[in-house]
Amino acid sequence: TPIDTMSLLSLLILVLLTEERAEGVCRMQGPPLPPELAQDGDVVIGGIFSFRTGLLPFDRREICIYCCLSFNFREFKFAQAMIFAINEINENPDMLPGVKLGYRIYDDCGTMDILRAALALVSGLGGEVSDENCTKIESVQAILGHSGSRPTIAFAPVVGRFHVPVISHFATCACLSNRKEYPTFFRTIPSDYYQSQALAKLVKHLGWTWIGVIAVENEYGLNGIAAFIQAAQEYGVCIEYSDAFSSSGPPADLQRITSKIQSASSKVILAFMSHREIKLLAKQLYEQNVTGVQWLGSDAWITDHSLADSEGHGILVGSLGFTVSRVQIHGLEEHLRGLHPSLFPHSRFVRDFWEDVFDCSLKATATGRRKPCSGLESLRDVESPFTDVSELRFTNNVYKSVYSVAYALDALLKCEEGRGSNARCTVINTCCTFCQVLEYLSMVNFTTPEGERVYFDSNGDSPARYELVNLQITNRGTMEEVTVGIYDASQPGSQQFIMSDTPLVWGTGHSEVPVSVCSESCPPGSHKVLQKGLPVCCYDCIRCPAGEISNSTDSIHCMKCAPEFWSNERRDACIPKEIEFLTYGEILGTLLASFSLLGVFLTTLTTIVFYCHKETPLVRANNSELSFLLLFSLTLCFLCSLTFIGRPTQWSCMLRHTAFGITFVLCISCVLGKTILVLMAFKASLPGSNLMKWFGPTQQRLCVVSFTLIQVVICILWLTISPPFPFKNMILYRDRIILECQLGSALGFWAVLGYVGVLAGLCFVIAFLGRKLPDNFNEAKIITFSMLIFCAVWIAFVPAYISSPGKFTVAVEIFAILASSYGLLFCIFMPKCFIILFMPEKNTKKHIKDY
Repeated sequence: TPIDTMSLLSLLILVLLTEERAEGVCRMQGPPLPPELAQDGDVVIGGIFSFRTGLLPFDRREICIYCCLSFNFREFKFAQAMIFAINEINENPDMLPGVKLGYRIYDDCGTMDILRAALALVSGLGGEVSDENCTKIESVQAILGHSGSRPTIAFAPVVGRFHVPVISHFATCACLSNRKEYPTFFRTIPSDYYQSQALAKLVKHLGWTWIGVIAVENEYGLNGIAAFIQAAQEYGVCIEYSDAFSSSGPPADLQRITSKIQSASSKVILAFMSHREIKLLAKQLYEQNVTGVQWLGSDAWITDHSLADSEGHGILVGSLGFTVSRVQIHGLEEHLRGLHPSLFPHSRFVRDFWEDVFDCSLKATATGRRKPCSGLESLRDVESPFTDVSELRFTNNVYKSVYSVAYALDALLKCEEGRGSNARCTVINTCCTFCQVLEYLSMVNFTTPEGERVYFDSNGDSPARYELVNLQITNRGTMEEVTVGIYDASQPGSQQFIMSDTPLVWGTGHSEVPVSVCSESCPPGSHKVLQKGLPVCCYDCIRCPAGEISNSTDSIHCMKCAPEFWSNERRDACIPKEIEFLTYGEILGTLLASFSLLGVFLTTLTTIVFYCHKETPLVRANNSELSFLLLFSLTLCFLCSLTFIGRPTQWSCMLRHTAFGITFVLCISCVLGKTILVLMAFKASLPGSNLMKWFGPTQQRLCVVSFTLIQVVICILWLTISPPFPFKNMILYRDRIILECQLGSALGFWAVLGYVGVLAGLCFVIAFLGRKLPDNFNEAKIITFSMLIFCAVWIAFVPAYISSPGKFTVAVEIFAILASSYGLLFCIFMPKCFIILFMPEKNTKKHIKDY
């Protein structure tokens, strides 16, 4: 991997440059490397910046330090900000009194130059360094730079062997937080770990769960996307694809990535790369007419002003990204505009820079197309990226780096004996200062004039505070970043990320937030079922089963409702189940109650008819007392059916079954008494029979009372041991509750019903035996027919009762009661009423014999 390559290169350089370590001296091979910008001082701070970019081909390079093509104004501004801060500190009498800060700044062009510059800063111009021998002027107390993570990874471990602090303003790779490998590394820019956390929070906040990730193929890009993917997965964000390329790689890499973007379903892409790579990618996508993509940018390119001049930059309009806060450094603009080659007479870069800005030549004799410089040129009237101080983001990090070293040196200078490192203080301009500068640097804690707090954690990282910026087209037609939010990792979790009310521009060209999901959110009432072989963000929305709900979006599981509740139609809430029982308000309940009351009316009407004609032969013929008692019991039978209608309660449940059992036994006892009476009357009419005196009115009453009393005893035992009770049946139907009377003791219920059946069977048998008695004085035939109907109804009742669900069980029982009651009423009494009312001439003893 690139990291391993850089580590091996660093180790190789270290071995070559320290081959005389056995003698206690580290000597550089070759002539010492002179700095580009320098100023002497009691304490010297080193700096490494890339003033030039764009390497010459190998076949055109010479052995020189100037092998790059174009100027990098931003890096030169970084160096000038360092010089400005050092001058500002030297002019401050309260900081480092009596100590003047100097600087030695190197320009680099490639990894080898960076290592040579770093070791030159450590060893001094003499070219060698040891633990015992160094000079105050030639050795630096700290090194500022480099801007890139990859070069920093190369030289920081080498410099770290000499305990020299390295403070970077732009190297963000999270790998540099490894204190074991980079023990002297500090930075005034947050680690990419925090940037990745901020980007993951942004993606989650905007509802994007399906995105693509592209990175530059180096330590910065690969470590950045690794940290982002880990953070994103914690927030439930899925990565559709992840790829990397290098600006120096083959064109096929860009074509591959472009094809991947075109075929992808995700509409949001995180580009973790520098301005060089994003320009190449934007150009490629522009040529392929790829639009409608929402870009997320890393801090390495999201605020780079050179993007506006690149081909295809319109594709990047609407991009979002985090970058360090923008500040104002008072006096810096004056310092930058006051730059003149005379201030740095030995700097070749400053001369080249001046000639490039003013298109003139500083040489005594102008050559080529450039005219000689007049000497009146000034940067005060020049507008360029170098003099622009409106976007001091990373420049401020350089400013803070210088002050961090100054505060550490100031603390060391003001050390009180007995309180310093190892309980002693060190003279500030000796070589032994390295370790103590490192120690005091780790304890730095100050606030800048702009109110920004500066300190380092145990890994050498500074506080993570970002601004969220959005690339928008201004009224002038230029693309600029607009701050639309902040991220502060030092705040509590819910307050770390805050978006402002500033309108955003989206890369899709629409006013709404772009949608980038593998599957649409599952609404309440459904749950997610993962699609086989795809990430967790790809799923199907399945409606919750009946009786289960999900009351939130993107539910993983459906929750079962409580036993007494059921899901609504939308399956997003549990509602109380409908309680079902036979009521008077429904048609079935109304019909059954009507037939019950009709039975009571007919029975009452029959009783009135019989009472009005109680002295007639037809009424007196068959024990009128039993007839009236039978009519009374039939009235109770009709009325007891009403106890089965309505909401079951504790009392109604006990009443309905016992009332039914006792009234029907009373009714059958009366019929049985009349049947026995008919049979006895026939036997008594035979010569020499004396049976009637044994079955007179008293015995008939005792017979009815005895048969009824047995049923009463059975009911009392039932109610005492295990009475019926109201019960919510939630098993029969899933979506509603059947409120019914639980029998309590099934044995008690079937004993009551069985006893009724025994009496009815006995009555039927006796009546059947007397059906062919001579004369038609008796009513055995009528009783036989009525008992036949009664038994048929209750025999049919048993399977119907068992198989009927819910309230229909109660309806079947009411129907059986009414049917059997009507059977007895019509069969026994209706013929007699017809004769009494419509054929009174047959209501005589003579005609009764024929009846």
